[in-house]
Amino acid sequence: MIFGFSGEKLHILIIHYRETGLSALPGGFVRWDEDLDDAARRNLKERTGLENIFLEQFHTFGNVQRYQPEVMQAIMTANKITPPPDHWMLDRFISVAYYALINYKYVTPQPDALSDSCDWYPVDALPELMLDHQDIVNKALETLRERWDKKLVGVNLLPTKFTMKELQLVYEAIMGESIRRTTFQRKMLKLDIFERHEKQYTGKSHKAPYLYSFRVEEV
Repeated sequence: MIFGFSGEKLHILIIHYRETGLSALPGGFVRWDEDLDDAARRNLKERTGLENIFLEQFHTFGNVQRYQPEVMQAIMTANKITPPPDHWMLDRFISVAYYALINYKYVTPQPDALSDSCDWYPVDALPELMLDHQDIVNKALETLRERWDKKLVGVNLLPTKFTMKELQLVYEAIMGESIRRTTFQRKMLKLDIFERHEKQYTGKSHKAPYLYSFRVEEV
């Protein structure tokens, strides 16, 4: 689950498998000599080119109903691959899910070997996703909203210095709700996790907002 934000809406990165009409969350396999977290970081870099990004495991999906070998068969056939009936790609998969948070202005998404495109979609306008991937999206959003304050999920979605209004836009995009400016600022400043900097002068000086950054020790 790769969440992206650029100032207005929260987006999710979706891949489209070649000549199948199937859309899915980007994923990958764990190599024999690779730790699970390292595999997640590698897959994130392959799709976005980014490193040192907030990345956290949030759930494991292993419902037996997600075993549908005909789906993978269709993807492989579309890529001119003819697997034998006992091929491991047609076996059952258990998915360990992670979510990442990035500012997608800095990303040119890269499709994997079996897909022909990789695009950003607003969370409220996703295409129909294969298998149980919509369930993964829903669980990721639920987790993200629960951990907002504790995990500082705005870190990778904002510039190094930001206004409270910019932080509020991230919050509202993730939570899917609006909140009064004064209420939000009180809530955030009570967390005592920000450094206040100079004002951002873009218009009338008396209305210029202060810039903030996350304290290094809190990130």
